[in-house]
Amino acid sequence: MQNTQEGLEKGQPAKKLGTFAGVFTPSILTILGIILFMRLGYVVGAAGLWQALLILFIANSISVLTSISLSAIATNLTVRGGGDYYLISRTLGLEFGGALGLVLFLAQAVSIGFYCMGFGEVVAGLFGASHVAAQLIALLAISGLFILAWKGADWATRFQYVVMVILGLALLSFFVGGLQSWNSHLLNQNWTPAADSPGFWVLFAVFFPAVTGFTQGVSMSGDLEEPGKSLPLGTFLAVGVSILVYFAAAFIFAGNLPQEALTVDYLAMNRVAFISLLISVGVFAATLSSAMASFLGAPRILQSLASDKIFPFLNFFAKGAGPQNNPQRAVLLAGVIAVATVALGDLNLIAGVVAMFFLISYGLLNYATYFEARAASPSFRPRFKWFNQHASLAGALVCLAAMLAIDWKSGALAVAVLFILYQYLQHTVPQSRWADSRRSYHLQQVRENLLKISREPEHPRDWRPQILAYSDSRERRKRLLMFSNWLVGKSGLTTLVRVVEGRGAQRSLKKHEAENELYKDIVDSGVPAFPLVVAATTFEIGNPLLLQAFGFGPLKANTLLLNFHSSYSQQFFSEQRNNFGRNLRAALRLGYNLVVLDGQDDEWSHIDALAAESRRVDVWYQSGNSGSLMLLLGHLLTRTEYWQQAQLRVVTPVQNDDREATQETLKKELELARIEAVIDVADDCRAATVVQNSADASLVLLPLHLKGGQIVDSEGGMVERLLQQLPLVALVVAAQEIDLDAEPEEGVAGLLAEAEDALTAARSRLQKADKEVQEQNQLIEASLEKMLAASEESDNQTLANIHAELHQLRSQLDKMTRHSAKAEVKVEHEKLRVERLREEHRLGASSPEGKMD
Repeated sequence: MQNTQEGLEKGQPAKKLGTFAGVFTPSILTILGIILFMRLGYVVGAAGLWQALLILFIANSISVLTSISLSAIATNLTVRGGGDYYLISRTLGLEFGGALGLVLFLAQAVSIGFYCMGFGEVVAGLFGASHVAAQLIALLAISGLFILAWKGADWATRFQYVVMVILGLALLSFFVGGLQSWNSHLLNQNWTPAADSPGFWVLFAVFFPAVTGFTQGVSMSGDLEEPGKSLPLGTFLAVGVSILVYFAAAFIFAGNLPQEALTVDYLAMNRVAFISLLISVGVFAATLSSAMASFLGAPRILQSLASDKIFPFLNFFAKGAGPQNNPQRAVLLAGVIAVATVALGDLNLIAGVVAMFFLISYGLLNYATYFEARAASPSFRPRFKWFNQHASLAGALVCLAAMLAIDWKSGALAVAVLFILYQYLQHTVPQSRWADSRRSYHLQQVRENLLKISREPEHPRDWRPQILAYSDSRERRKRLLMFSNWLVGKSGLTTLVRVVEGRGAQRSLKKHEAENELYKDIVDSGVPAFPLVVAATTFEIGNPLLLQAFGFGPLKANTLLLNFHSSYSQQFFSEQRNNFGRNLRAALRLGYNLVVLDGQDDEWSHIDALAAESRRVDVWYQSGNSGSLMLLLGHLLTRTEYWQQAQLRVVTPVQNDDREATQETLKKELELARIEAVIDVADDCRAATVVQNSADASLVLLPLHLKGGQIVDSEGGMVERLLQQLPLVALVVAAQEIDLDAEPEEGVAGLLAEAEDALTAARSRLQKADKEVQEQNQLIEASLEKMLAASEESDNQTLANIHAELHQLRSQLDKMTRHSAKAEVKVEHEKLRVERLREEHRLGASSPEGKMD
């Protein structure tokens, strides 16, 4: 926030407000407003006492739930000025906060005019004056409140103390009169709704503005001595006291006046009060106090918004006056808006939209707290003990439901205004001016999704290019990044890599400089990528460590990309056989595909000069892993905007001198892979044939061949001669199996499902065998009992038959026992198989070790 120095220069410290003056007083005076004095009796009469109590319960639930959320955020960070705007902007970001802050200022500024207009109409009604007189009285009220707001929070607080005394006396008069004339019979009659009741939600809409003032104290956050302590305590006290007052007042109305009187007389409170004059004075005080609270809150929201420099045209209002940094410029603008509101007259539509803005602010405040808690950031440590993230989510949902129930048209208009402002900020503000909770939330999402991925079997259909792009040349780095972005499209990730050599402190300095260089080049290129610098004594030491350690959990790179003519390519593809073999085999054994890009400046310029539909990508396809990888990369290229209209042509050498059969075979492979391309059959894949067919292409994808530690063409010649005669070329070799037509049932998932099915079947057979053994044992026991019973009375033949039967039963039991044992062994075998497959999946062993084809 912008701090003025005038008071400090004079040695006068700014005087801050406490809980009672800064939070409780403005909140309670706004809640106990015109609805309590002039509409609560009507709601009780029309809705019946039980529905009125339900309306009070739902409306106050929003107050309580939002107060819980407010208390959590207020005790988790140091609350500056700006109230709701500050809390939401520091949690959901400047787009939400800025959009809401602007409309909240307008809503509260318009509310000043509404409340003053209500005051004017009551005064004019007492004297039988016209509507014009009511407007003049409202303008006089605005003028008086403007002077108090201009003087500062101290002066306004003194005025609010006077108003609080008047409201207290008015309510005391009402409750005393109500208790004296209490009638239980009337209470029973008023229990049910009136015959001509307009309906529950209409009456809810009438009453709901009564509870929209409990965050008025939050708007004074910049003037509080201890915001973290005062905001929760003051808000809960205001909400608690108001709940008691409203519920008690509802019972007093129902127990004192008949339903007919309550539904037609908006001044029914005067009939109940012990001194009716105090009620009239209380109505004046209620309207003026609500207007005063808005006159204090609205300018402070605008000042906080302006200090954050989100809307440049509002920067003028950031400057305050005096040691308390009183926002006099914003007070002046709020006063002008209030006067314009009174001058407009009929404001029913605007009134509905204003109510929606308050509801949206409460809903976003609740959601912001849930969002903060859901992010599970270690920095979220609210001192408020009774916070629960589900209560905040419930508060947001209740606010949404209330918007739809009250007036969905006004709600839709309010949401549309917020959406337009949100989009404006998203496209005009280059970056956030402070830390908010969005990054913590996204980190939590990354954590949860990585854990989910690690529990799911890997499948060929999930393959997508995750690229490590090696670049040591700033001149060629931008184009390498562009090419990598073409390959990954919107499906993979690029990490821009450098391996710097050095020792001791020099190595750390080189690493820091290289990181800054990569960051700048990535930003300048406009390509989404991550920088990574590894410092080592030599490239031969640092690079293998990088290849083995790169990645996080299941998210690992699978492809290396580098320029052909660079120090990296010399280190990877050195003329020295041992150096080349060590680097290449390390990458292949670790499952990395290799893409080597060759492109000169004139070749890049030629592609850029071509019309989009005139570009062509040639893929020289040969059956195998590398061919499948080139097909997939060619397809991914045509999914990008740059190559979207280009023609994809797949060229393959003729097989067995049968062009038609070769073309038909390739056509079926492309159909299975669901890749659309033009098919061309060449005589062979010699360098001269490649040049003859692809010299006029825009980009050529060729297999990468190696011989004697060098990159060669298909005939074993130096590849440089071939590259000089071709346009932009990418040499590709695969270290992984790329199964373009894999079915969902294939892969580790299918094997694991098959193993689990086999385990289930084995367990079923074991259960069946055990059951048969038990049944056989029962038969044997029955046979033994039969033998014992017949031993004394039966002849020898009968006993012999029983012995034979028993022997047969025991033989069958032995056979069944052996079957059961075999079934048990089978179960253990299948169980071990399932566990092995799960372990392989967990360790990432499901990816086969690649072989260069």
